Amino acid sequence: MKAAPFDYVRPATVEAACARLAADADAVIIAGGQTLVPMMAMRLARPSCLVDIARLAELQGIRDDGDAIVIGAATRQVTAAESATVAAKAPLLAAALPFVGHAATRTRGTVGGSVANADPAAEIALVLTTLRGSIMLREPAGSRRVAADAFFVGPMVTAATQGSCVTAIHFPVWQTGRIGVGFEEISARRSDFALVAAAAQVALDASGRCTACALGIGGACAVPCRVDSAGEALVGSVMSDKEIIDAARAGADALDIMSSPHASDAYRRRAAATLGARALTRARDQAARHGLPA
Repeated sequence: MKAAPFDYVRPATVEAACARLAADADAVIIAGGQTLVPMMAMRLARPSCLVDIARLAELQGIRDDGDAIVIGAATRQVTAAESATVAAKAPLLAAALPFVGHAATRTRGTVGGSVANADPAAEIALVLTTLRGSIMLREPAGSRRVAADAFFVGPMVTAATQGSCVTAIHFPVWQTGRIGVGFEEISARRSDFALVAAAAQVALDASGRCTACALGIGGACAVPCRVDSAGEALVGSVMSDKEIIDAARAGADALDIMSSPHASDAYRRRAAATLGARALTRARDQAARHGLPA
């Protein structure tokens, strides 16, 4: 099958892109096109116009702002995966990126495109939610910053309004403690959409006690979910195996599971508990190794 007819424009600025989007409710942004183009080919998406932002310089690059790593929306996923800055300052994102699509799609897919698509199984969106990150939006009236919790509204639905464009993604940087991360997911086949994914980041003090803990679950719910109860239960503890399992299980029990034809609700809840515990354990062990003699 071929795509339905459409127009194509390549604006010179983000403002021009927003103006075109605002003027046509059926116009859509294209950057990497790794989700949009297959949907167009199957006529599941029929945009009137593609607004190409892939070459806009202001949407490119990775920078360290001190309290956050800021990634331009049109930055390729492979660029983020190979970035020493991301590896050092946003290790949870670095751990998740190898799970995003396939190696071939990561060379074209963009960080902002994955976030804007708002697939419940998207790994980048899960990391962003877990770390309490945020999204910068350019709109006809100006720019605004939206917290990840508020940005993801439902499956493939965001808080972005007509005429808006994601310009940058902010991944918070943890400044203190020995940091460790863990990322786990399960899918029907390698590189398929995750049935369930878990992302964890922890900080330990010199004595090995947890001073900060973040756990997120993706794929199982309508939007990526940060499991605050698990983090709160583990802060101040030594994160023993039992404490981790109990916290992950209690957090999974409270999730609002989204029904799927690919796995039962009960299975996905169990998987969330198991993968959550594995991610937390991996994060704990990695953090514990930091600062030890080589």
